[in-house]
Amino acid sequence: MRMRFIMICLLSFSGVGLFGNGAWMYAKARLAQYLLQRAWTKTLRGEKDVKPWSWADTWPVARIEFPEQHQRFIVLSGASGRTMAFGPGHVDGTADPDETGNCVISAHRDTQFAVLRQVQLGDEITLQTRSGRTIRYRVRAIRVVRARDLSLLANSAGRRLTLITCYPFDAIRPGGDLRYAVMAM
Repeated sequence: MRMRFIMICLLSFSGVGLFGNGAWMYAKARLAQYLLQRAWTKTLRGEKDVKPWSWADTWPVARIEFPEQHQRFIVLSGASGRTMAFGPGHVDGTADPDETGNCVISAHRDTQFAVLRQVQLGDEITLQTRSGRTIRYRVRAIRVVRARDLSLLANSAGRRLTLITCYPFDAIRPGGDLRYAVMAM
C-alpha cells in the first residue's frame, strides 16, 4: 500500500514536471516570435541589425512568405542551429535578400520549413527586404540532393532564391545526408 502511494506520487510529480517543461517551451517560443516581429518592425523603420533580445547573436534580415500555404516567417542572419531554433536563417556567403544573386535560406524540416512539403512548382514565394521592398519569386525546381552537394550555394547571375531543409520530412533521426531544395526565380 505504501509503495503504491509512493509510485503514484512519483508519477504525478513526473507528469507535472513534463507538462511544466512543455508549457515553458511553448511560452518561450511564443515570446520569441513576438520579439522577432518587434525587431523586424524596427528594422523596417531603418534601424540596423536589431537584436530581438539583448544576448541574441542574430537579427532579422528579411521576411519570407508562402502565400498559397498562408505561412510567413522572419528570416534571421546566419544559419546556425541556434539561429534556426527561432526561424529560418540566411546562409552566410550567399547573396543578401535584397541583392542580385543566389540568396540561400535554410530552416528545420519540422518547424518553419515543414511548409516546403506543400510547395509546388509555379507557387509564388515573396521576400520582404530590410528596406521594405517586396521581391516576388516563382518556384522553378524542387530537388533532393546529398548534404555534401554545395552546388545549391553557387552564385547566380540573376536573382535566385534557394530554400534548403533536411530530408526526408518524416525522418526519426535529425540531420541525415539528404537535403530538400526549392529553387525560385
